[in-house]
Amino acid sequence: MAKSNNVGSAYGRPKSNYDAELAEVGPGTPCGEFMRRYWQPVAVSTTVNAIPQNVRILGEDLILFRDGRGRAGLLTPRCAHRGAALFYGKVDENGIRCCYHGWQFDVEGRCIDQPCEANGGAYRDRVRQPWYPVEERYGLVFAYMGPPAKKPMLPRWDALENLGPDETTFATDSSFSVGGDDSVKIQPWNWLQDWENSTDPWHVYILHTAFSGSQFAPEMAVRPQVKWEYTDLGLKYVAYRKLGDGREFDRISPLLFPNLISTPDVQLAPGPTTTIGWVVPVDDTNHRRFHSMKVPNKLEGRPRQMYTETRPKPWLEMSEAERQNWPSDWEAQMSQGPITLHSDEHLATSDRGIVMLRRLLREQIRKVQEGGDPIGVTFDPANVLFKTGGGNFYRAAAVPA
Repeated sequence: MAKSNNVGSAYGRPKSNYDAELAEVGPGTPCGEFMRRYWQPVAVSTTVNAIPQNVRILGEDLILFRDGRGRAGLLTPRCAHRGAALFYGKVDENGIRCCYHGWQFDVEGRCIDQPCEANGGAYRDRVRQPWYPVEERYGLVFAYMGPPAKKPMLPRWDALENLGPDETTFATDSSFSVGGDDSVKIQPWNWLQDWENSTDPWHVYILHTAFSGSQFAPEMAVRPQVKWEYTDLGLKYVAYRKLGDGREFDRISPLLFPNLISTPDVQLAPGPTTTIGWVVPVDDTNHRRFHSMKVPNKLEGRPRQMYTETRPKPWLEMSEAERQNWPSDWEAQMSQGPITLHSDEHLATSDRGIVMLRRLLREQIRKVQEGGDPIGVTFDPANVLFKTGGGNFYRAAAVPA
């Protein structure tokens, strides 16, 4: 009787694990402290008003509101008095007032009134509700959650600057860019799985074309020649394609530290990218996508950059069986698990971008641990404009209409 070949059996395999140094983002974790050295978007500006809202970011629960003067405030949720949730507070001209005993805090956490105390609280200036600084730009509210002495300038990005007379910026926290829906704000898996996806041009060739049909422009089905390069701000890939009509073009897609993307137009419109995206960790097993993009002043309907992948029906209406037949980024990334098991991976030459990205991320994390400043951080007000470099750049004279 021939012996069975048990090589590769699943039985008795070692315990799988993930790379905690890169994946975990809570306070005090290596990547969490690295992330806290940058400004992170926490909300779309137009959604922030006098009604307090819960925000969870980098493993921390916070309260976001806008006072009567138009200032946004980001505070910890437990009132410094006796711990009632400021989510139930009332916002007025000067700040937010706790529902329990009326203690009031301004947008920087100063206690400005204690109505149950004589004279509004003789010692109220000794109390400070923990807070984080916020700034607004490109239609988004950004927060800095790192060491106060290391607070950098909030960057500007060339893709969103120099607006024409008929242009404005549009911001969203839709999950469209991972194949989701405008109403879905949180993706239930680790942030790094999503960020790495943007330096993986091969998944476009397979997942979005060969496997699920042409979900973007049909030219994406042409097998590219790919190279990756480090940049001053992170990493980029250049995917060269030669089309059947003789046109040639380079699709350049950068990743910008700590968690930004500048994906070129998926319908292959020529020219530089006009969109910036942020892959923001909610905690270790959830993340959000924020985007800001140039759009016409009199925009009607959906911005062209908020693409809808070609599938039989909208993602939200698809059954699990339909998603199995026509998967996209959401299905591929979510199926890796809440945090992918890095120990089980077998990376190949086509994963060169993933290897380079992880190496650079690890280097920057350790730079912060050693007291240094990571790439993409500036303290100079005269040096806040950064170049993205992404886009679809055609080599032939003729370009698509």
